[in-house]
Amino acid sequence: MTKLALVTGGQQGIGLGICTVLIDAGFHVAIASEQPADAPSVKMAMHALGDRARYYTHDLLDVAQVSALLDAVEADMGEITAFVSNAGIPAKLRGDMLDITAGNFDIVMGVNMRGAFFLAQALAKRMLARGSDHYRSLCFVTSVSAQMVSVERAEYCISKAAASMMTQLFAVRMAPHGIGVFEIRPGIIETEMTAGVKDKYTARIEQGLVPAARWGQPGDIGQVIGPIVSGQMAFATGAVIPVDGGLSIARL
Repeated sequence: MTKLALVTGGQQGIGLGICTVLIDAGFHVAIASEQPADAPSVKMAMHALGDRARYYTHDLLDVAQVSALLDAVEADMGEITAFVSNAGIPAKLRGDMLDITAGNFDIVMGVNMRGAFFLAQALAKRMLARGSDHYRSLCFVTSVSAQMVSVERAEYCISKAAASMMTQLFAVRMAPHGIGVFEIRPGIIETEMTAGVKDKYTARIEQGLVPAARWGQPGDIGQVIGPIVSGQMAFATGAVIPVDGGLSIARL
């Protein structure tokens, strides 16, 4: 049977690193993102990934379109055996948390938590209704910010902490059915999202912020997710895995 992973935000950054590893591991990949199919980043990603990847435009804020997305992927590519909830957005404005507006708070929560939840919920229902004799998984890419405080982007931290609890809930709900659920917490990863703070964090990394003494790369995340979706960590369902070069280890 074809192994098929649905990866949100798989056209760039961490998501593209994940898709690259999954394709190398023999998966087919469906990528969902709000960007139009003719966007430069999408076209570059699809060219790089080859004919085992297909792209679907989907806005995580529009939960009413979840069924349509899953219907389209299944009609084109078959049964989804792995879901990687990777897409996310940063705080709209970095600054004093006492100045966050309701609108900026809501859109970050809407994408990073609400949109991720309802897409995972719909896919989980399909997995349970279908049943299977092969391994299936849900994997949520959160952030070290689920635990580590950044007061200048509080809404992002709150959204990732909520997504962390969401992962635990899905893990308990799906465990009796042999469906593994995992949380991956990236640290400081070199992507488009962190480009604006590259100089700041490079200096802090050089000063010892990250014990591994380097930026993380998208492929670092993919290398962890590969064994998870392949079923090599099935009995570890519910595990929270930091991929951060030691950043989140408490130190004196």
